Amino acid sequence: MLKKYNINNQIILLTGILIIIPFFFQNDFYFEIAILSILNALICIGLNLLMGYAGQVSLGHGAFAGLGAYIAVVLSSNYGLTPLLSIFIAVVIMGIFAFIVSKPILKLKGHYLAMATLGIGIIINIVLEVEDEFTGGVDGMSVDSFVVFGYEFSESISWYILCASLLVFTIWAFDNLIKSPFGRLLRSIHDSEKAAKSVGIDVSYFKSIVFVISVVIATVAGSLYAFFSGFISPQEASFTHSIELVVMVVLGGLGRVYGAVFGAVILTVLPQLLNSFEDYETLIFGSIIILVMIFMPKGIVSLFDKVVKKESNHASN
Repeated sequence: MLKKYNINNQIILLTGILIIIPFFFQNDFYFEIAILSILNALICIGLNLLMGYAGQVSLGHGAFAGLGAYIAVVLSSNYGLTPLLSIFIAVVIMGIFAFIVSKPILKLKGHYLAMATLGIGIIINIVLEVEDEFTGGVDGMSVDSFVVFGYEFSESISWYILCASLLVFTIWAFDNLIKSPFGRLLRSIHDSEKAAKSVGIDVSYFKSIVFVISVVIATVAGSLYAFFSGFISPQEASFTHSIELVVMVVLGGLGRVYGAVFGAVILTVLPQLLNSFEDYETLIFGSIIILVMIFMPKGIVSLFDKVVKKESNHASN
């Protein structure tokens, strides 16, 4: 009962923070960074489910998000479908694609699996660059306005509210998923696949389901960012973007829902804060990541573990 109470408090606290921080934004640039942080956090939550709970490494999630976004954008801009319908179709297509791809690649383990997802990501990126008739090639393409039931999301605040609401819902849904029997199955697979198989768990099936869920989340977040920015290019599906997402998850804390959020926000905002250092920006940025991983190997979110533990002990007494 105590555990449920704390979880609800975390959701309420997150909602309160998301409501308050826009009052400190001075212009649309701050909204843009906040929205990008939230959308990165959404992708990282799905990736964290795959890496932190199912124990499967993916170096291609940036490509999956980019491909899903391109499908939604092409359907909307070139074929006149509504943005919501376009995103829905993109989710279905990417879900089927992820399920088909997961069957062979999830039989691999460790660095072999990482290399397989990396290879798929590179192939997707090359296809997006070459098929310029549909994707605009390396120059990218413009994206139509995001209109839902006649309402056009043209103001930054409306985009912020949409993305923030989606983040809160996603965290709530994933938090419940992790604590469900399905979540316990994932943890058993992460701990030992052989042990899980010995008690009758269909390891291959559940790993595929988790892979599909993570790709679907990436598709939604990638599509929303494309509509928000009004432009999309193959850079969104680059290898660099995929690596950034993995670093966000690991830096925040593997196997922790809020760890993915912390990692995404910090690594999205930090480069903006370091702009004033000019030539030393990359050096400082890399040094911070190294120091965090040395002194906080379980991720940034581990800093709050002692605080939560003290509150739990105090409440139980």
